[in-house]
Amino acid sequence: MTPLPPAQPGQTTPRPGWFARLGGAILFYTKLPLPPGWQPRFEGIAPLAPVVGLGLGLGLAAADFALGQLGMPMLTRSALVVGLGVWLTGGLHLDGAMDTADGLAVMEPQRRLAVMGDSRSGAFGVMAAIAILGLKTLALADLASGRSWVLVAAMVWGRWGQVVAIARYPYLRAEGKGALHRAHLRSPQDWLLGLGLALALHGLWAWRSPDQGLLIGLIALGGLGFSLAVGAWLNRRLGGHTGDTYGATVEWTETLLLCLATLA
Repeated sequence: MTPLPPAQPGQTTPRPGWFARLGGAILFYTKLPLPPGWQPRFEGIAPLAPVVGLGLGLGLAAADFALGQLGMPMLTRSALVVGLGVWLTGGLHLDGAMDTADGLAVMEPQRRLAVMGDSRSGAFGVMAAIAILGLKTLALADLASGRSWVLVAAMVWGRWGQVVAIARYPYLRAEGKGALHRAHLRSPQDWLLGLGLALALHGLWAWRSPDQGLLIGLIALGGLGFSLAVGAWLNRRLGGHTGDTYGATVEWTETLLLCLATLA
């Protein structure tokens, strides 16, 4: 697959079709294979991350429902669902959250990017992974109602936060996976796609479960707030974003949103 040529200053780079970009997004953000004949392209896939999150969330919700029908205890079932989510994404976002934690633990700001680029995980990265996986599992286990809806919404909002971070903040590396995302992003229409998807999901949720109005409103406000706040906080600490912090934005938004859901 030949990448598109870079845009000249003041010039808009043409992007592949929506279907080709969706295939690229699936390959980039998950471990799932594509059917034969689907030709993926990777330019401009970032805005489709919430769409991929929707698909992942629906798949995890289906697995969770199946395990519940088998009579599996809630805590074990929640741990398996969280673990399945990590496997489906190849740990892409979790790895970014771990590298980000290692980088933020360094006192000298000028060394943070170098530490984040190290493939070896440090103590703070391991602790971050334990916190993320543990909090997700326990929060999911505490959800007695609206469980599937919350799970899907968290996957969509987390990835929308990543799109906003790509659109709003500078990219700190000259090269890297994240550079491709920023080079082909079209703002504001690209981040509006994910926002519209998230709001449509909440609308469908309200239509199907009108008795869960408090939970729906809490997740909508929390999803919007956490998606914006996590990316803004990381930008403030680092002066911009990298591919690792994009992953951290996804993971921490999902985690905080699942924890918030337990209040309802």
